[in-house]
Amino acid sequence: MDRRSFVASTGAVLATAIAVPMLPRRAGGHAPGRRQFDLTARPVRRHLLPGVEVDMFGYNGQVPGPVLEVFEGDEVTVHFENHLAEPSTIHWHGLHLPFEADGSPFRPVLPGESYDYNFTPAVGSAGTYWYHPHPHARAGHQVAMGLAGALIVRAHDDPLATVPEQLLVLTDNRLDSEARIDLPEPKTPAGRIDLENGREGPLLFVNGVLQPTLSIRSGEMQRWRVVNASAARSYRLALEGHTLLHVGNDGGLFEHPVEVAEILLSPSERIEVLIRGTAAPGTVARLQSLPYDRYIPQTRPADWNQTLDLLTLAYSREPAVPPMPVPERLRVVTPLDPAASTATRVMSLSQGLINGRRMDPDRMDVVAPLGATEIWQIENLVGMDHPFHLHGFPFQVLDRNGVPEPFPSWQDTVNVPKHEQVRFIVRYDDYPGKWMFHCHILDHEDHGMMGVLEVR
Repeated sequence: MDRRSFVASTGAVLATAIAVPMLPRRAGGHAPGRRQFDLTARPVRRHLLPGVEVDMFGYNGQVPGPVLEVFEGDEVTVHFENHLAEPSTIHWHGLHLPFEADGSPFRPVLPGESYDYNFTPAVGSAGTYWYHPHPHARAGHQVAMGLAGALIVRAHDDPLATVPEQLLVLTDNRLDSEARIDLPEPKTPAGRIDLENGREGPLLFVNGVLQPTLSIRSGEMQRWRVVNASAARSYRLALEGHTLLHVGNDGGLFEHPVEVAEILLSPSERIEVLIRGTAAPGTVARLQSLPYDRYIPQTRPADWNQTLDLLTLAYSREPAVPPMPVPERLRVVTPLDPAASTATRVMSLSQGLINGRRMDPDRMDVVAPLGATEIWQIENLVGMDHPFHLHGFPFQVLDRNGVPEPFPSWQDTVNVPKHEQVRFIVRYDDYPGKWMFHCHILDHEDHGMMGVLEVR
């Protein structure tokens, strides 16, 4: 069996031993305070694997799409053209922006049409975000076909600006026996498993490449921005022989760094970590996803308990450099006050349902006044994890199963493990409109595990 047939039929992961690609970056022009970008979604052919060319979708012909870089306070315009044969949108995942710019199913862009997304990232919103399609019932399909990209909002006073930076976009996929993106029909056995679990694939990519290599020098420190752009896969990240200095998540930097051995990254979440080159010259370490059981037993994959390699961190043989100091305080994160809350919303998650109902765009599940502060209590009633995402408004987790969160941080997605409960607090600032909330396992979202918050 040749390489093409072997990879297509088995989904084997073949190490490429190439450097982590630097994704193309767009700064959006040079006018002070203004950024303008052009993004086009269209069919593309690309070598998803060495020697295996695959039909996919891409933004500007690229998979993942180009990295858009802006600063807090910039007036941003993204001109989007849809050259697909089906409706699409661009959802700016995690950004606080006007309803008209959210890219939700309420504003589909039809084939051959275009749309301008206009927004201004607020001061204090610096962080790692991403963009992806959000058309009604087709988000999972279009993301599987390759549509996703990263957006970085920078602060003018970034305390880590001098630390060398790496952006790592994590995706997974799988191919059928004809080397096509494997998207089984929903009513087939494979389709039903995808609907239950969320679609996963055995091919794990970092910036579109299998098991690449990243170089570091002993004593050096690197700032990694990591995006989980997978449709359903959670990554329990650990780096052999190293601890991670966790400095930020969805909505940007923490107030203080936190040293950890591992970090769980559920679908759509982002993190920032500092990697310190504490090993000797010539050392090799692997960034891995450790086993994590997010599944119900009936459809749990047989290989769920395997450790998966994502990339190789290779130390150069150059002499060590002096380590960089890490600021003790990164920024101020002001906690939202639960005493200011005027309502508590209970969201019960079951398989494919929120509060026992499927998505209806004509039904407003929650109506709240502009400027209100509320507490949301997310209860997972079933035996698998559900990552819960709220559009438009960042929130702060208050507690998990009654245990208070150790410090405040800004998030837009929170994983709710099986049979557990999370409470978060949110304030509806600035923008009225109709906002989605949903499970970010994309098969669940497409099947209707979603609701509508109307802020008036």
